[in-house]
Amino acid sequence: MATLKGKVLFITGGSRGIGLAIALRAARDGVRIAIAAKTAEPHPKLPGTIHSAAAEIRQAGGEALPIQCDIRFPDQVEAAVGRTVDAFGGIDICINNASAISLTGTLDTPVKTFDLMNQINYRGTWLASRACLPYLLKAETPHILTISPPLNLDPRWFGPHTAYTIAKYNMSLTALGMAEELKGKVAVNALWPQTWIDTAAVRMVAGPDAAKHCRKPEIMADAAYAIVTKGLGFTGKFLIDEQVLREEGVRDFERYACAPGEPLRRDLFLDG
Repeated sequence: MATLKGKVLFITGGSRGIGLAIALRAARDGVRIAIAAKTAEPHPKLPGTIHSAAAEIRQAGGEALPIQCDIRFPDQVEAAVGRTVDAFGGIDICINNASAISLTGTLDTPVKTFDLMNQINYRGTWLASRACLPYLLKAETPHILTISPPLNLDPRWFGPHTAYTIAKYNMSLTALGMAEELKGKVAVNALWPQTWIDTAAVRMVAGPDAAKHCRKPEIMADAAYAIVTKGLGFTGKFLIDEQVLREEGVRDFERYACAPGEPLRRDLFLDG
């Protein structure tokens, strides 16, 4: 069976939610994991820090390197990648998970918020991928995986929150372009959830009761694991978590539900 044993994983925004779940799934294979995220001290409204994430990773069987890093700043990203290589000897997988969200219309989106979303989402994705690339090119089966949606240009996905959609779709455009640029050298894919996932961001946007309409972050973690354990030929794809796992033979999805039996909410950018 495919395994990540012996690999080094660099992940942005991995102190909580989907990013932490991906790291914990990889940790079960004994992976060495660098957590590059902003939260080093406990936040009054958000769970988890890079240090609590590192402790969970170690408990799950992996090695952990917590790095405080704001991916808006190239020097911090490059320093984080350098620390990872110094500690672990290289990088095999880059997970671009860090993201900012504001589901607001144009007049209700401050310029500061517009800049934050674009700097973190697609610029940060590009910076992290670029900084990891020299080491990925030396790896045996390197992979870049970005948590971003398929490129659905239906105007209804733009109208309510143009700024956020642009920032998120640009992450996907980065994945699309790099997949073509690095074909045969580094696999590059994007992954998105079919339903809402129970994260701090979803609760912030949709309220505390949103969880009963969500799946657990573990579904994204299992899908991400299935993707990054594939070879270089598996590249340039926009993937949905449930679709990935069905192709892996998974049939029981109730185990991922936060409240089994409750209706699930379909995620943004997905028709049907």
